[in-house]
Amino acid sequence: MATHYGQGYGLDTRPGHPGSPGERRHRLPTALRAPVEGRTWRELGYVLLSLPISILLFTYAITMVSLGAGLLVTFLGVPVLAAALAGCRGFGAVERARARGLLGLEVAEPEPLRMKRRGFMAWIGAVLKSGASWRSLLYAVLQLPWAVFSFVVTVTVWSIGWSLLTYPLWFWLFPLYGGQGGIQLYGDDQHRIYLDNPFEITVTALVGLLFTIATPWIVRALTTVDRMAVHGLLGPSRLATRVVELESDRGVVVDTAAADLRRIERDLHDGAQARLVALAMDLGLAKEKLREDPQVAARMVDEAHGEVKTALQELRDLARGIHPAVLTDRGLDAALSAVASRCTVPVQVEVDLAERPAPAIEGIAYFTVSELLQNVSKHARATWAAVEVWRTENRLMLQVVDNGVGGADVSGGSGLAGLAERLDAVDGILVVDSPVGGPTRVTAELPWRAERTR
Repeated sequence: MATHYGQGYGLDTRPGHPGSPGERRHRLPTALRAPVEGRTWRELGYVLLSLPISILLFTYAITMVSLGAGLLVTFLGVPVLAAALAGCRGFGAVERARARGLLGLEVAEPEPLRMKRRGFMAWIGAVLKSGASWRSLLYAVLQLPWAVFSFVVTVTVWSIGWSLLTYPLWFWLFPLYGGQGGIQLYGDDQHRIYLDNPFEITVTALVGLLFTIATPWIVRALTTVDRMAVHGLLGPSRLATRVVELESDRGVVVDTAAADLRRIERDLHDGAQARLVALAMDLGLAKEKLREDPQVAARMVDEAHGEVKTALQELRDLARGIHPAVLTDRGLDAALSAVASRCTVPVQVEVDLAERPAPAIEGIAYFTVSELLQNVSKHARATWAAVEVWRTENRLMLQVVDNGVGGADVSGGSGLAGLAERLDAVDGILVVDSPVGGPTRVTAELPWRAERTR
């Protein structure tokens, strides 16, 4: 599957959030900023809102599911159960929006209902068969106990922290008159305010400061569990996502195969076939001229011989484009060296493989490098290029570098975009690093599958 590099999972890059560009300009340590940051208050708001929302969601889910289960003896049970699941899916959309707004968590919508036909009964069947519906119900049931726990923990540590931190202010808000043995803060002989134990007050405030500093990280740990729950239960399932990807990849493979067949047919029709037809006509004319004018016939046969050589070369090129014999016989090292020798610039080839990959992966690797070197010849205006092939764990890595003008871009309609789609069809990745002015570095990654013993 193609990988896109951008904002990471769960990372909030808005100003004031850890990891944002503005974060690095602060001089205060993160631990001291955390209690008053916007992210902390948003996460605190998320935890506080979770309790009433989870109570509502739990009550709805249990009531509707129980009602539906009790009515299963009648025809009303199944529609009520479907309505319960549909309502949980609706609550799931609200929870995804709440997580997006307060936690900065982007979660895609789950797979839609797949209805084979229209109608109310088809909708009921689709809801009951949908895994996303049952995951939403599971979220509704599990969210309440976790929301109670996180609410109690958050409110407790937050209240203790700020209460102990502001402990010295209590003597100003609620004066103590007539203290004994304390330190006089202000007042005359009749009205004095004392702090009974300065050491106790200082230690209490320090403990409150520690609780206050720790509270954002405790809340962050609690909301991490919420992130996992929302992402795992309210987002698309990995299996469903993988099925969609495989369906898309299958379409790409089919389209690619059809395009290759059309290309081969076009090359045969416009190239070798046309030359062979012309050759047959020339030989027929030479045969007629053989008795009348042997010199003209000999010249025509000589021209036909040249056409035969050209047709043979075109057939060799066409066969090489389908699957080169050198790749089958000698592997990637020799095949890529042959491709490099036909490039318009000097190319250094380095293949570091202890064993050969599967023929399908080997062929894709060959054609990937071949197309990239063609781009170097046609567009790069480079004076040298290099090809490296190696294996890292269970991936086959390809890299083509040139010192050309750069500016290569994987965009719609370009050759690199088509190449990226072909790699994506086999769970491969194409990464292009090509700033304007060069150099260009294209890295391709393919799954490693070892060659089977013949």
